[in-house]
Amino acid sequence: MHVNRQLLLPFLALVIMTWSLASWPPSVRGSLSPDEARVTRVNNYVQLLHSMRAPRQASLNEIIDEETIVRTGKTPSRAELIFDETVVRLAANTAFSHKNGTHDLNLGEGAALVQAPKSANGATIHAASVAAAVTGTTVMIEYHPGVCKFLVLEGTARLYRPGHLGDSVLVQAGQMVIGNPNAAVSDPVDFDIARFVKTSRFIAGLPPLRSESSMAFEAQQQQREKSKKTLIETNLVIFGGGTRVLLVGQAQTNAAGRTTATPATPHPIPSPTQAASGASH
Repeated sequence: MHVNRQLLLPFLALVIMTWSLASWPPSVRGSLSPDEARVTRVNNYVQLLHSMRAPRQASLNEIIDEETIVRTGKTPSRAELIFDETVVRLAANTAFSHKNGTHDLNLGEGAALVQAPKSANGATIHAASVAAAVTGTTVMIEYHPGVCKFLVLEGTARLYRPGHLGDSVLVQAGQMVIGNPNAAVSDPVDFDIARFVKTSRFIAGLPPLRSESSMAFEAQQQQREKSKKTLIETNLVIFGGGTRVLLVGQAQTNAAGRTTATPATPHPIPSPTQAASGASH
């Protein structure tokens, strides 16, 4: 049988393309309205709270509207949401909601990682009295009453207090801000991107984010700065969630990058005044 190869190649390409689209998860194939999000990952206990309905367990691929609060339970509860192309990953013990799509993300309590592409115009996340413009970035934000932690893994974000003119700071890749959300925004300090990516439960063991290559590039930039002594590594570490900065020995710092930190006698540091070796959640 004679087969026209000129027709066969386009046909095969079409078959492969169609099969690939069918293999993508519904979060990629399906279209969402600008005000909706889709649940793309549920780990353990994840509740959906609605003023007009009884609380219930979240389901994979479920659509989340503006009236719904997503609340994760204790560790190891986790969740992931997708707004069009913006990814939001929630840690344990976290309450999260949204309005106007990604224009008004709200962290009621807990911690979240947000990866917002440049196409997500106006992407903003609020935590109590602070907010961050995060378009074109990958960030992690953690909030508990009286304290907030904000890290940038790639891109440049603006952290500010709405209603307080001039109270804002640009936070670049590899920088973090820790402070009281009801006080003036603090100056950023440096943290180790590579260590965060390696140890954070927001990233380790999960499918790669679209910004993975950008984060790797920023980590390499930091490594070059370390080699040139432009960036000096310290033994200041934040173990897991929280904002407590500890001073540890070099051996313990190395261990923190490989496994869970070993018991020791770390010395609390009142505030991060130097580059922190790690700040994973």
